[in-house]
Formats: sequence, C-alpha cells, structure tokens
Amino acid sequence: MSHVALVRGRTRVIEGIAPDAIPFDALMEAQQPTVLKDVARDWPLVRKGLASAFEAIAYLETFDSGRPVVAFTGEPEINGRFFYNEAVDGFNFEGARERLSTMLQRIAAHLPDSQPPSFYIGSTDLGIYLPGFREAENDLVLNHPMFAAPIASIWIGNRTTATAHYDMSHNLACCAVGRRRFTLFPPDQIANLYPGPLEPTPGGQVVSMVDFASPDFASHPGFRDALDTAEIAELEAGDVLFYPAMWWHHVEALDPFNILVNYWWNTSPVFMDTPQHTLLHALLSLRDRPAPEKAAWKTLFDFYVFGPADRAGAHLPPQARGALGALDDSSARRLRAQLLSKLNR
Repeated sequence: MSHVALVRGRTRVIEGIAPDAIPFDALMEAQQPTVLKDVARDWPLVRKGLASAFEAIAYLETFDSGRPVVAFTGEPEINGRFFYNEAVDGFNFEGARERLSTMLQRIAAHLPDSQPPSFYIGSTDLGIYLPGFREAENDLVLNHPMFAAPIASIWIGNRTTATAHYDMSHNLACCAVGRRRFTLFPPDQIANLYPGPLEPTPGGQVVSMVDFASPDFASHPGFRDALDTAEIAELEAGDVLFYPAMWWHHVEALDPFNILVNYWWNTSPVFMDTPQHTLLHALLSLRDRPAPEKAAWKTLFDFYVFGPADRAGAHLPPQARGALGALDDSSARRLRAQLLSKLNR
C-alpha cells in the first residue's frame, strides 16, 4: 500500500506506486511537488546505470541517431554551474553541435577525474535524437487524456547545476542515472530569487542570479525568505518527481555521470499563445506608465483576464461577445491576426 511521507520538511514522497497507476488526477489537484518513489526503477537504462556509468553510456549509444546535439562545455573552475560571465554579457561555457556518442565518450574519458570539465546536454528530444529509446521500455505509462502531446526529452552530463528557473509546462522528471537534488520554490517567490536578464539566458529560461552554493545575502537579502519556502527533493535512480508549471526549480546532478528524462505537458488548448509574449508586450506598453494608470489597468486585467473566463462577456448577447466569448482555434486565429495588425501599424 502506498503512503505519503515528508522529505526535509515539505516535499511529498509517495511510495508503492505501480508504474501504470500514477495518480495523475491527484497530483494535478494538489499542485505540489511530489516524488514518486521507484516508479522508473525497472527501466533498462536505470538498471544499466545502477551497474556502472560506463554500461549506461554504452547502452545509450545504441540509440544514437547520428544527428548532432547541442552540447555545452565549461572549464573545471565553473564546478558544473553553467551561468553568466562576470559582466553578465555572455556565459561561462561554450556551446557546439556534436554527435551524441562523441559527447558521451568525452564524459566517459573524464569520469576518473576529481575535477573534470563540465559537460552538459540539455532538453534533447528523445524521438528525434534517440529513436527507439522509449519503445525499449524506457518510458512512463502516461495513461491519462491530458497527455495528448507530451514533450519527452533527455538531459545528460556530469556534476552540473541548472540554476533556478521556471518552465511554463507541468513536469515529470525521471532520475534515470545518478542522483539529483531539486530545490523548488512556489511562483510567488520570484522577487526573492532575483531573476536575471530576460535575454540572453544560459538555457532559454530566465534564471536566478543567486549562487545557491554560496549565497550573497547582502546583495540578495530576500533569498532568506525564499529558503523558508523551499522544498527539497532528493532523487535516486528510478525516482520520478512531479512539479507544476511555473514552480522555480534549481537542479543539481550529484554523481560523476547523470541522466534525467522528463515529460512536459500543458492542459491549456494548443491554440493559446505563450504568456511570455504577453509579458514582453506589457513591459513595452504598461510598466512605465504613471502609477494611477497602472492601477487602473490592473483593475481592467483583473476583470478581463484574471477573473472567471466568462465574466467579462456574460452580460452580452453571444453574437456580440467577440474575443470576450469562449476561444477556439478559429477565434484564436482571428484574435492573433487582429493583434498582429495592431502591432505592425
């Protein structure tokens, strides 16, 4: 029988879950990070990794499609933290396209080193770059209607750190080889995490400027408050972590060789645009207006956007609601064309 326990205070751990019985509805309803213990333990890749890093590497090479992947390399001095340079106008690592097997062999060659270069392959599509991997029983049983089109990716490297960031999708993160530590924060901690530039970013998402290994509380005093809300998830090989969209997560790979497989998905209709575009437009059109105007626009957004979806048009006849009515693929296209026309004037 499954039971729930707390890990280091807050992160839920559910044990005894069968791979084909993940409680997706309960996870989505709770909207809390949750470790599903040993759910991926029987994956062939997990078993290879438990035997040795070299066996996991050799096994992964059998699925290499030969297409170059994006690979990042940093000097030993960065200690696996792929981040900005001192001036925050570039990065402390280099990126290049290499064949997956080539990068895996570079990692393997440095496994005995006490302070190796930092190697990282992030967010690589399994179907394109490792065809047959999921079909070889290295896959979660996603037997729920919300998984119409999940994005399945693999992340490979040595002892590396993905600085705290958020994603716009829900996530199932499967620790396949090695151990990982996730430090998670709810979305309302954004100010206490001191986000960096909108662009460029080290990996495509805005990241925290706090060095978690050595926080500068004089420069980032609010980080103490963020730590009070932090949820720590310690993952062993075969463990799966669920966390909701928009949660900040700082990810540390703890062993000389590590692999993560993850699944991203959204429950919003596919015709919806990304809110990140809305944020950029709001910076352009709203941020620097006088405070009384901003307060008035906040009221409008609460009415039209952040309140119940049907409230703004409820008092209008259906034929008069236009964009205030329920959106579908056709009305979304019309609204997008209207917006583009106004932006291009």
